[in-house]
Amino acid sequence: MLFSELGLSEEILKAVEKIGYEEATEIQAKTIPLLMEGKDVIGRSHTGTGKTAAFGIPAVSSVQKNDGNTVKILILCPTRELAMQACDELDKFSDFMPWVRTCAVYGGADIERQITQLRRGANIVVGTPGRVMDHINRRTLKLDGIRTVILDEADEMLNMGFREDIETILGFVPEERQTVLFSATMPEPIMAITQKYQRDPVVVGVEQKSRTVDSVEQFYFDVPMGRKTDALQMLLLAYEPKLSMIFCNTKKMVDELSEQLVSKGFRAAGLHGDMKQASRTQTLNAFKSGRLNILIATDVAARGIDVDDVDAVFNYDIPQDCEYYIHRIGRTGRAGKSGAAYTIASGRRQVNELMDIARYTKAHIERRELPTRDDVLAAKANAVTEAVKNCVMSGKYDRFAEQITALEAEGFTAEQLAAALLGMKISAETRNVPEFIKPVFRPERGERGGRGFGKSASVKVEISLGRANKIAPNFVLGALVDATGMAGKNFGKIDIYDRFTTVEVPEADKEHIIDAMTGTKINGQKIKIKLYDGKSGRDGRDGRDRRDYRGDRNDRGGKRDYKRSRNGGHNPAGTASRRSSKRYQ
Repeated sequence: MLFSELGLSEEILKAVEKIGYEEATEIQAKTIPLLMEGKDVIGRSHTGTGKTAAFGIPAVSSVQKNDGNTVKILILCPTRELAMQACDELDKFSDFMPWVRTCAVYGGADIERQITQLRRGANIVVGTPGRVMDHINRRTLKLDGIRTVILDEADEMLNMGFREDIETILGFVPEERQTVLFSATMPEPIMAITQKYQRDPVVVGVEQKSRTVDSVEQFYFDVPMGRKTDALQMLLLAYEPKLSMIFCNTKKMVDELSEQLVSKGFRAAGLHGDMKQASRTQTLNAFKSGRLNILIATDVAARGIDVDDVDAVFNYDIPQDCEYYIHRIGRTGRAGKSGAAYTIASGRRQVNELMDIARYTKAHIERRELPTRDDVLAAKANAVTEAVKNCVMSGKYDRFAEQITALEAEGFTAEQLAAALLGMKISAETRNVPEFIKPVFRPERGERGGRGFGKSASVKVEISLGRANKIAPNFVLGALVDATGMAGKNFGKIDIYDRFTTVEVPEADKEHIIDAMTGTKINGQKIKIKLYDGKSGRDGRDGRDRRDYRGDRNDRGGKRDYKRSRNGGHNPAGTASRRSSKRYQ
């Protein structure tokens, strides 16, 4: 249905045309006429269906020129981002209606500035429940003139513990009002609110053949334990999405992953609830403008982010709820564009969890093999070669021919110079391509204990924690297995000294091990790691002052209290998963 068929005012139609909307989505076509009639409505709609316009256009349309500056519409949202986004959308819809004045009130921002804006007058207020309550208690927000209350993402507000605040706020609103509720799901608490606060509500739902977006291709990759970050890096380099979002289950993982990707040269930033509002706003603006092309976020922080050009979503962690998966992948494939969703799983348990999500969402999630290092290198080399050919044909750098002539006079051939320049460019483009190393080390037989390391096959690495830091060999081995993805049997003797620890590792894998372990934590403490040079302090000189553990011992009588890591790649305690701890069985 076209917007012109919905009986909207000329001002609204001009604004809709300016935005670029032509045809209403299903939820908009069903909801707008009902709200314009003043009916109470329950809208069942998921992310990406256009529900902000579904309630925003009628809200703006209901404000009259003679309403003055008293608040007539109150919209409650679960997060600051969603409140800001909704307010921005309302401003667009009221572009040709100067008498409509909006105000967003949310936590984490200067309340005095919000008070000033409210005192100047606003007839539509969009806010989070906590900050709305704050303004009510300060008497800077009066609700006695409210005609319409809209609860957006009601299920999420209840999940976040806002039920009491919502009911308190509704107690300040006149009973003769229009009450509108939008929710992706309809649990019992939502139904209780509708029965208590709505009058003969009309239920509006969006018919979906499947619960996920048809325009989004969905894939997953099964990668070794501890190699999720390398796998993500490989995917980003192989597919080169222009704008992508990465989802983690915890704020801590968002911070750690952001730090790791930035250190590898990616234009990435994290977003979660512990960040100050100024930082969150700055990050979102940078992402929307393209200055950042990778946004790493938790599920709650991502609510309200509305960017049509996201062409890929990555699930670094398996979503903790099936609905979260739907919300995540709904960030791409918008506005008639195609998108892709990639999930990184580690081990059978995580793959099974993902298959449960696939069954729930009625979606086909296709397994793919991770691109290899050679695949990425070849693609980068081809891209550089094509770019060079285009530059030659365009004549863009002809002015540098004199330098080539001068170098040829020194005895260098044109082929040598071209090869060197191509090599430099390709090396720069591929320096961050990780390598999934399959363990090639095979311990020599015949040494005491049945298996051991030959002198030519192994080296020692030094870890910057020791006995003083209360670490144990199982902590060290667990961290190594988790971070590198290698089997425990590939590690040899672990010597724990007072202030540092040494571990025998396969010489062929030393660089991978150091790279994978850099910045990780053992027993909650961040480590430094390097090749052992035998010069780390007096406590390393005397065998009586160290603890000697053999990595290949049969430790059947030892403790097996390792914690299983939820996401396979993140292990904040520095301990191994049960699967990883089979090293000691």
